[in-house]
Amino acid sequence: MIDLRKTVCDLHALLPANDLVAWTSGNVSARDAETDTMLIKPSGLGFDELTPESMVQTDLYANVVEGPYKPSSDTATHAYIYRHMPEVGGVVHTHSRYATAFAAVGRPIPCFLTAMADEFGGPIPLGGFALIGGEEIGREVVRVLSAHRSPAIVMQNHGVFALGKTPKEAVKAAIMCEDVARTSWLALQLGTPLPISEDDITKLHERYTTVYGQ
Repeated sequence: MIDLRKTVCDLHALLPANDLVAWTSGNVSARDAETDTMLIKPSGLGFDELTPESMVQTDLYANVVEGPYKPSSDTATHAYIYRHMPEVGGVVHTHSRYATAFAAVGRPIPCFLTAMADEFGGPIPLGGFALIGGEEIGREVVRVLSAHRSPAIVMQNHGVFALGKTPKEAVKAAIMCEDVARTSWLALQLGTPLPISEDDITKLHERYTTVYGQ
């Protein structure tokens, strides 16, 4: 658990470093499979104030197990995802600008780019509006992503949730989500982006997930 606390704390630093958050918004969580609990950012603390010890441990029903602070207001969302998607080991939430612009107008992020086909296997889907604080957002994330290859979703009027087998994978998905959202937005200003066929998207995603890398 000590190592996981440090990992989660260190990963939080990547959110402001990649311009995904403002002030205290956004959070990273990690599932601890040995204890069936999770670690998450405390509510309202600045990213420069975070330490491994300040990460809050909760059960998978958002009840605090250990920690000196209140957990993030998104804790019930993260907990719901972990309970219903056992393959997920990390969850990230951001309000990154370009991806959240798509959320504000209620649009998924279309798959215009080979990099997006690689990472997301198609468009980044849109989830319906849900209020913050309970399990409603988690239910919508699980409902939508269970039917998509994408590890990320834009929630209407809210922002991005990204998932991974590890918390580092979830942070990567959040970073890549904002990157392709920005490029897609720029392309839409220039004209009509060229589509990629579904067959080619599938081939690109399969190559990236089975061949690419070491």
